[in-house]
Amino acid sequence: MANPAAKLIPRIDALGNFIRESWNRLEGIPGGKSVFSRLVGLAAPYTGTIGAQVLELSKGYAKVQIKDKRALRNHLSSVHAVALVNLAELTGNVALAYSMPDDARFIVAGLSIDYLKKARGTITGVSHCPVPETSERMEFLVPVDLLNEAGEIVAKATLKTLVGPRSKKD
Repeated sequence: MANPAAKLIPRIDALGNFIRESWNRLEGIPGGKSVFSRLVGLAAPYTGTIGAQVLELSKGYAKVQIKDKRALRNHLSSVHAVALVNLAELTGNVALAYSMPDDARFIVAGLSIDYLKKARGTITGVSHCPVPETSERMEFLVPVDLLNEAGEIVAKATLKTLVGPRSKKD
């Protein structure tokens, strides 16, 4: 039997542009960015495990942050590589999703990341991404820099993302 609560959880692939519409409604109200960040975590449950906060979002741009906490650390007391790659994917995905036409959808088909130094403290993901003009099937490279509190790049990632039209059943 299906979980009735699942109907209450928003889907990233819902009609319209869930990311853009939700952000535009919520970002200007008190606590709205936190609500938006939580919605994204509910829509993509694994993404929600890092407790990221979307700070800024506009066409072709996203800024997302995670706070250093024990649950995200590795044996070297730095932020775990998987938490960093999760932050990179989230940052690139919301930047691209916000920018897409309403009739488009996307999927990450590949991801590369270079870890440049130990990540400690609050880490901020920043993406300046391409802006798809149509829902025509195309591949985009979405760059993401992960920075520590001093502004030093601790990792650089590139998401290979396929954008295309929604299927008839979406």
